[in-house]
Amino acid sequence: HVQLVESGGDSVEAGGSLRLSCATSGWPFLTVGWFRQAPGKEREGVATINKRGGGPYYADSVKGRFTISQDNAENMVYLHMSSLKSEDTAMYYCAASSILVHSPNVFRVASFKYWGQGTQVTVS
Repeated sequence: HVQLVESGGDSVEAGGSLRLSCATSGWPFLTVGWFRQAPGKEREGVATINKRGGGPYYADSVKGRFTISQDNAENMVYLHMSSLKSEDTAMYYCAASSILVHSPNVFRVASFKYWGQGTQVTVS
């Protein structure tokens, strides 16, 4: 049974930091990532990483502020977010693929078969 469970979303002030966590189970995922979706906007890729090399990849809007990491032993994926801005406000989703995802497809929603339910980040 494949499952992705996000946590760590919160309301923070601009300039603050948060760490999102994603617990994965049920399948050996080769590529994992974080996406976000703000109200009225399409879901967009934020950061992705491959377990066997390649990446990490970051959206231009978060480069230098966000860091994706993974703990393969614990099947966890993290998104460290700093210098948060109001435009970072969105629902953040963990995504995973059992197939390696390479550039330029690393931020395509269709590249990822498995998704979590999301965790809300609000920056004010």
